[in-house]
Amino acid sequence: MGISDDEWKRLQKALDWPGPDQEITQLTLSTSPVHSTFSIVGLKKSYKMGENICVIITARDHNNNLKRYGGDFFKAKLFNSKLKATVYGEVVDHRNGTYSVVLLLPWEGQAQVFVRLEHSSEVVQILKKYRESLFPRSHYKGYFEGSGPNNTRISEVVECNLKWGGNGSWRKGDCCCEYKDVKTGTVWQCERPKKLTCDKLVHHSMGFLESPLNDLENKLFTKELTNVAIPGDKININVLPNTAANDLKRMDLHTPPTGGPLMAVELKNNIIVHWRPHGVPLRFTKMLITDLHYIANDIDEIAGGPHAVIVFTIFAHLVFHPVTFYIHEVAKIRQSVVALLSRAPQTTVIIKSGNTGGLKNIYQSDWYAMQLNTVMREMFSDIHGVIYLDVWQMTSCHYLRENLHPGPVIIANEVKMFLSYVCPI
Repeated sequence: MGISDDEWKRLQKALDWPGPDQEITQLTLSTSPVHSTFSIVGLKKSYKMGENICVIITARDHNNNLKRYGGDFFKAKLFNSKLKATVYGEVVDHRNGTYSVVLLLPWEGQAQVFVRLEHSSEVVQILKKYRESLFPRSHYKGYFEGSGPNNTRISEVVECNLKWGGNGSWRKGDCCCEYKDVKTGTVWQCERPKKLTCDKLVHHSMGFLESPLNDLENKLFTKELTNVAIPGDKININVLPNTAANDLKRMDLHTPPTGGPLMAVELKNNIIVHWRPHGVPLRFTKMLITDLHYIANDIDEIAGGPHAVIVFTIFAHLVFHPVTFYIHEVAKIRQSVVALLSRAPQTTVIIKSGNTGGLKNIYQSDWYAMQLNTVMREMFSDIHGVIYLDVWQMTSCHYLRENLHPGPVIIANEVKMFLSYVCPI
């Protein structure tokens, strides 16, 4: 896959996700959003702006029994509906049915904690199983066109898909036309047309989605059990002014982190108009931006230089394929980026993380996207000159509903974050 054995072990560790030690055959044994709860540790009458609070999440099954293993996919945030202010909380899995979250209190006024169960650990196990299986959850169409008898025009549409995996094919035997990228080695297959030859393929498109889920698995994915708020200490937390911490702009502006809680940097009429990660400055200027598609060959054609800004991101459709294929693709891109920075070290290369999305199913779960984000971040972590633009937190905790294609206010703030990493102070 273009990575060393040590790096593969590091990726496996980063992607590790706990879960049941055996297959669950009863829905009642899965995590229940009704019986799972959260509580604020050492709740006080008031706090000062800039302090943290700690939240404990306790997972229970549908029989109200404590879960004995981890793996549930919870999301947590602090919010103020009036201010439209939110702060993301990183959930720590203690692998015994309990989870903890530390939340920053970055504004004066009131705040509430919100926790939701996106997927039970049992659902995550299902996602893992089918991510690595050769079951083609997504199908594509290949369009062939060519000349027929008496100058007629023939068009045929067949099924296509990626060639990947242990046996190397989603179809058996001499079934298909194969199209190999000589440079990257990626192979695309299309069922052989009945009337035309393989060289008559003109384009392809998305076809249909196919679910591999059985009856029990379908029940675990129902809307009553997926992406549901859990009960807990849903009270108003009073946050008082703090003269030592009320100027958020005074924090370290010279070493932008790759993550951290999002917060407001400007309020107008009590409405947050700018967001940024902890310690990232906002600065803007005009520049040349080179748009880049998710193909390693494109990077090899870019000259680079001090006025070139290269930006790329993950694509949603890659969640349909095994994570090993994604690692293979990222390794090829990394090789091209390293070569680019070698010939033009002043080039700015920015990787944008994936967004959270509205769908929470076997096709486009946020758990898939989060795992791909982890791969991308890990594989570029030691490449000097590459910036990882993490917008996962913003799209996860924003007051707008989650959407794979976020609303204008989120896009605007993503662009401002992007510019803050690019432009010199």
